[in-house]
Amino acid sequence: QVQLMESGGGLVQPGGSLRLSCAASGSISRINTMGWYRQAPGKERELVAAITSDSPTNYAGSVKGRFTISRENAKNTVYMQMNNLKPEDTAVYYCWIRSILNLSSWGQGTQVTVSS
Repeated sequence: QVQLMESGGGLVQPGGSLRLSCAASGSISRINTMGWYRQAPGKERELVAAITSDSPTNYAGSVKGRFTISRENAKNTVYMQMNNLKPEDTAVYYCWIRSILNLSSWGQGTQVTVSS
C-alpha cells in the first residue's frame, strides 16, 4: 500500500503563489515518474506537470513559465511551485506517482482556489 501525503493548497489572490508538496510512503517500489494532475469543476482531470527520476520535466502549456516541478528522490517527495496564479488555475490538485513497474498511485487531492 502506497500513501501520498499532499500539502500546500489554499486560497490565494490572482498573481499570488503557492507551493504544493507530496510525500510518498509505504510499500514503494522504485518511483519513475512523479507529477501533479488537476481537475476543475465540470472538467476532465488533466496533467499539470511531471518529472522523471533523472529529472526531465513536462508541463501543460497553460502553466509553462509559471509552475516549476521538482523532486527529492531520497525523500520520495515531489514539489510544485506555482507563481502568478490565475483564476483558471482553480482546481483540486492530485499528486501522482508511477513506479518502474508501471503502477500508479494517487493522492487524495488538495484544493487550490485563486480568487480576489
